[in-house]
Amino acid sequence: MSSKKIFGIVLAGGEGKRLMPLTADRAKPAVPFAGGYRLIDFALSNLINSGLRQIVVLTQYKSHSLDRHVSQTWRLSGLLNAYVASVPAQQRLGKRWFSGSADAILQSLNLLRDEKPDIVIVVGADHVYRMDFSQMVEAHIASGFGVTVAAIRQPISLADQFGVIEVDVDNPSKIAAFHEKPQKPIGLADSPDEVLASMGNYIFNADVLMDAVQRDGERSDSNHDMGGDIVPDFVSLGLAGVYDLNRNVVPGSTERDRFYWRDVGTIESFFDAHQDLIAALPIFNLYNTEWPIFSQQLNSPPAKFVRDALGNQGTTIDSIVSLGCVISGSHIERSMIGPWVVVESGASVVDSVIFEKVRIAPNSTIRRAILDKEVVISEGASVGVDHDADRARGFTVTETGITVVGKGVIVT
Repeated sequence: MSSKKIFGIVLAGGEGKRLMPLTADRAKPAVPFAGGYRLIDFALSNLINSGLRQIVVLTQYKSHSLDRHVSQTWRLSGLLNAYVASVPAQQRLGKRWFSGSADAILQSLNLLRDEKPDIVIVVGADHVYRMDFSQMVEAHIASGFGVTVAAIRQPISLADQFGVIEVDVDNPSKIAAFHEKPQKPIGLADSPDEVLASMGNYIFNADVLMDAVQRDGERSDSNHDMGGDIVPDFVSLGLAGVYDLNRNVVPGSTERDRFYWRDVGTIESFFDAHQDLIAALPIFNLYNTEWPIFSQQLNSPPAKFVRDALGNQGTTIDSIVSLGCVISGSHIERSMIGPWVVVESGASVVDSVIFEKVRIAPNSTIRRAILDKEVVISEGASVGVDHDADRARGFTVTETGITVVGKGVIVT
């Protein structure tokens, strides 16, 4: 990491409407992921692994479980002035909530004034990826730009799903234009079938960031959004650079997972990201010990696989099973099983994501579903088999056929 003083801001105040009902009772960054993690753990792990030691998490909606997770999991030594701290909306500029990500920083400028960093890294809290930000910091310093935007190459066919960066012809590190979900994108000069999509990660010179959010706060025509307002303003002034993730080398990464990045802001993307984890050669590798993803270590026994009372052994194929689980004479395939889940005799769980402390009774069937915390599946019941029946019971069913059952529901 550079000798300059670096400060990290994680934007974790999003409401997460597209992840309902998983966000009915928790902030989006607090949504469990891959068994023992929360979504925010990926952003925080990347910052910590990159050498940052002063990080704040700006929270707002339904933040109790998120605040608790940060306080219990991300304790650093205060002796070295190292910390990860949750900072809720403080209403320092009037009795109002954050009106956007830029306004969240504007209302938290006291944090920057107190620490006086040279450079500020601003990241989102709902993306799954690995990235060494120290390399991006060095590129930012060398560029001389006020802001550098992290970008990842995506197929041009998916350009209408992202904010797309058009680079300067004479200087590929400079942003010439920023297009929000373009319908007629222009491919990269060195790869016409790809575009550069914004990852929602930014590096600013601290003084430049403070000035930018204060100017934005005075505008009545702004949505006060980092990606929608602040970055385009820098682009129009010719002061915005781009950092291609292709340049980033993460220790322990492989060619298969080196450039993995997924925005898990929808049920479909959340489900697909779990499927990326369970293959024998996963698209995203949780087992990279050189760049670990940290989280709270549960005081739990190992998972246990036992025969049922009739001696049926059951099968578990292409799945991840978390600590504390008891799997008895059942069939589990292509699924993520969270902590302290019980799956009983004759039950079948396929293509599903199961959160913690779910109980799946004998002879029940779960297909292509997400079951939130403490759901109980009664004996012989099914989820994901009959979508009309699922909707009639009040469950969410997506266009792609994923059934989502909210926290604590008893399914009969």
